[in-house]
This record gives sequence, structure tokens and C-alpha cells, in this order.
Amino acid sequence: MAAVKTLNPKAEVARAQAALAVNISAARGLQDVLRTNLGPKGTMKMLVSGAGDIKLTKDGNVLLHEMQIQHPTASLIAKVATAQDDITGDGTTSNVLIIGELLKQADLYISEGLHPRIITEGFEAAKEKALQFLEQVKVSKEMDRETLIDVARTSLRTKVHAELADVLTEAVVDSILAIKKPDEPIDLFMVEIMEMKHKSETDTSLIRGLVLDHGARHPDMKKRVEDAYILTCNVSLEYEKTEVNSGFFYKSAEEREKLVKAERKFIEDRVKKIIELKKKVCGDSDKGFVVINQKGIDPFSLDALAKEGIVALRRAKRRNMERLTLACGGVALNSFDDLNPDCLGHAGLVYEYTLGEEKFTFIEKCNNPRSVTLLIKGPNKHTLTQIKDAIRDGLRAVKNAIDDGCVVPGAGAVEVAMAEALIKYKPSVKGRAQLGVQAFADALLIIPKVLAQNSGFDLHKILCCLSILIFIICCVRAAPVAQGFSTAFGPGRDPGDPGLSPTSDSLQRACFSLCLCLCFSLSLFSEILRILGYFSGEPMVAAEVGIWDNYCVKKQLLHSCTVIATNILLVDEIMRAGMSSLKG
Repeated sequence: MAAVKTLNPKAEVARAQAALAVNISAARGLQDVLRTNLGPKGTMKMLVSGAGDIKLTKDGNVLLHEMQIQHPTASLIAKVATAQDDITGDGTTSNVLIIGELLKQADLYISEGLHPRIITEGFEAAKEKALQFLEQVKVSKEMDRETLIDVARTSLRTKVHAELADVLTEAVVDSILAIKKPDEPIDLFMVEIMEMKHKSETDTSLIRGLVLDHGARHPDMKKRVEDAYILTCNVSLEYEKTEVNSGFFYKSAEEREKLVKAERKFIEDRVKKIIELKKKVCGDSDKGFVVINQKGIDPFSLDALAKEGIVALRRAKRRNMERLTLACGGVALNSFDDLNPDCLGHAGLVYEYTLGEEKFTFIEKCNNPRSVTLLIKGPNKHTLTQIKDAIRDGLRAVKNAIDDGCVVPGAGAVEVAMAEALIKYKPSVKGRAQLGVQAFADALLIIPKVLAQNSGFDLHKILCCLSILIFIICCVRAAPVAQGFSTAFGPGRDPGDPGLSPTSDSLQRACFSLCLCLCFSLSLFSEILRILGYFSGEPMVAAEVGIWDNYCVKKQLLHSCTVIATNILLVDEIMRAGMSSLKG
């Protein structure tokens, strides 16, 4: 009997094999839910809330946040996977798949009597080797626009269909390049994501400026202004109550009128300063003048500004005040004491757009904007939400690539090459920990397996072809024709160089090319011939296809998956013996 039973007879206990079986079952259950979502050919999930609200998504992070997960082990894995998304912005589904597969492979050996501690030692050794291998295969390169477009496309095509992904790709990359400052961290909050339920999803666009979700509050104000000065301020242009409880007492109507005039004069003086500045900078020209105020503007002030041809927007959102100055230039003012032309920003075009009962103000044609807006359009709420989630992942992917200064080939290519490297590393590991290394290598193959399966291929046939391909490349390394592989898979690097490992050049890149072919659902065997290059004479370089993953995502995956799988394997007893079980 478990020791805890002596202290608490009502405690629920699962020990040894039963505890391990419960944990592995939970991990595999979560893996089965998410595996069909992986890759550009993954399927969608429909989430239905208790109130009947529907959400369509294939984003692993959204699924794990929205699903009600009651099993404690599955909940633990879900929290780790969503933490991965919080840190790197991607890799949630891969995290769940690899953890589930690590536990599945370990279970095969544990069921034959191998102690979990031996498996976990092998996992640790395999993780260290995998991280070293990742350092070797990462591609350090200048993060120009073309490379960033490839990175963004790879991320977005796993979230939305290819046509929409291609539209979003350039918008996402251009928005990051617009807000990027030399030698400063990228602030993604400077990319405003605005939704508009209008037209189709492919009409989503990048606005090099700002889109405000409200319009002017006076009917006589212009709806369109070109070549406009922008005054950004946080100054009250309406009568406000005092901050302390106070009262005004008067004996006659004349005294009351005098009091009202004094109050109005205080606000009118501020309005006059704006009007004087407008006359000073615009003169008799057709240039426009726009006031965007975070606080209120009363009807009398609006009327005075409208008569002078000034467009005024009140109660702008606080988050837009910093963005306005970055997009248009100028200074956000908290007082009109130092009001001068140097405080003004500039925009080439400001116009109001009405959609149903909603009004939007577009501020465009800004000179060198450091804050931009991604305007998401779609016919319904489901589409808008899906695009918004995809764009956030795309922005993080581009930011990671710039921060890392390097990328790794995607579509399961790294996992295949890493598994092959671990198999070659296994004999150098002492004792039975070799089995843990083998289990780790087999578990990594879950990514290319699921990608192939979701693309409609026979995964067993693909893995066999992949093994044959790897064998052929290893054989031709010493042959004279190997020089052709050097030319095809990396200029200036000779596969016969003894300083290169079998996986570091031709093998790795050939695996990359094959997996990319799988991802694009092309004819398998004809593509193998193209990769080998012996029959068509046109060897295929993985980088030319342009599928790149983030280095930091793969690195974080290896760390988090190994830690969680190790901890779960070392659990030999599950006890539900909290204080609540003692009641009654």
C-alpha cells in the first residue's frame, strides 16, 4: 500500500507502470488532436464555446488556449507549448508532437524493462548533440527583403491558404522593415493591426501611416485633406469639472454670465492658439491642418475649428498617440504654452471612410513612417480572427530572423538531418543510454512523417525513399561525381573534404531538398531524380525553394521538449491527495 494511503485513506494513487501509462496516454491524446494541423496542408479545427460561438483555426497556440483541457499532464504539456509561442512566436504544434513522440518511443523500451532514468540520460546526450548540429547547419546570411519574405511565407502558409499567405507576406515584411531602426530592438507594438469587415480577405493591405477607428465629430469638417499638417495633443478643449469638490456661488444673473464667459475664455484661448498656428503655417495655400486630440473637444470649439477649415478628431486612443508622432513626425503636446511649427507632423493624405455606421480615418503618405498599420479585411468575423492570428505569427517570424541573423531550412528538413546525425553519434555514447539517443532520433522524424501524411503521401514509402537517398549520397561522397554535389549544394565546399561530417553538407542539403518537395506536394520520385541531378542535369538547391524556419524556434523546441519529456518519464507516482479530499 502506498505510504500516502496510511496518512490519507481517501487519496487516489497511481504508481509505477500505471502512472507512466496515464502520462503517456495523455501526451499521445494531445498529439493526436494537433497532428493533423501541422504544415501548409494541415486541416482546420472548429471550436464551439458554451454560448455557441464558433472559431475556425489551425493555429496550435489558439487551439491550446481555447480548448478545455482537464487532464493534468495534458494541461502541463499545453502550458509548455503555449510558453514556446510566447517566447518565440511559433513551434506550438511541433512542441506537442515531439513531446508525445518522445514519450511514445521511450515507452517501447520501458515496456521491455529498461529503466526510465537510462532513457532520460540518452535524451540529454542526444539534446546536446542536436544543439551542436543545429549550430553547424544554421545559415547565417544578410537578412535582406527576399530572405525575410521567404521566412514570412513559410510561417504564413502553415496558418492560411497559399493565395492569402502570399498577399500577407509582403505586407508583413514591409511593415517590419518600416519600423526597424538601426541598432535598436524591433517594437512590434508599432505595427497597428486594424480590422475592417469589408470585401474579401485578399484585400488586406499595408497602410504606411495610421488608421483610426473614428472620424471627425462635426458635419462641416472636410472629409479629405491633402498635404496636411498634423497636430498631436493631449489637451482638454472642453469645460472640465474641478478635481476637488468645489462650488461657485453668485447673487445675480449677471454674475453667472460673467462666470460662464470666464470659463469659455479659458477654452477659447487654446482654440485661438491652434487657429493662429494654422494661419501661420498654411497661409493662403491649400494645405490642410488636422488636430488629433486624446482628450475631448466641445461643440463650440469644434464649430470654431471647422469655420477655419481645420479637421479635428477627439478622444483618440492612447496607444495611437505615440504611433502618430512616429508615423507623421512632430511632438505630442500636453500644453499649448510652447506651440510652434516645429511641433507639427505631416501627412500627404488624410481622409475619412464610412463603412455602415462605422467611421475610419486614414492618415497616409507619411514621409519615412516609423509606425504603420496592417488593415485586415474580410467578409466575416471568423476570417478576420484567423488572419489576425496568422499575421501575429508572421510578424514574430520576421522579427526572430532579424534578431538571430540566421535561419535554418524548414519543412522537416532539419529534423531529418538531425536524426541521421544522432544515429551516427549513437555508437560514441556509453552503455544503454544509446537506446535513449535512438529514441530521440526516431522521435524527431515525427515532423517529416506528419508533414508527408497531411500532404496525402504514404509516409512509410517516403521514409524508405529517404533512407535510399541518404545511402546514395553517402556512397557518392568519395566518387568523382561528388564534385557535382559540391557545386549544387554549396559553392566552394568539397564534399570530399575530411573536415566535413557526412551530414554537414551534401547529405544535409539533399535531405532538405527532399523534405521541401514533400511539403509542396510534388511528385516524389521525379523530384528525387531532380535532387540527385544525374538525369535532368539541374540539381535542386534547398535555399532556392525558399522555405526557412527560425533558428531560435528550433533551439527552444529541443530544450523544452527534452525537459518536459524527461520530467514526465521520471514520474513514478501520481497522487491526488489535496486538502479537498479530506472533507466529508
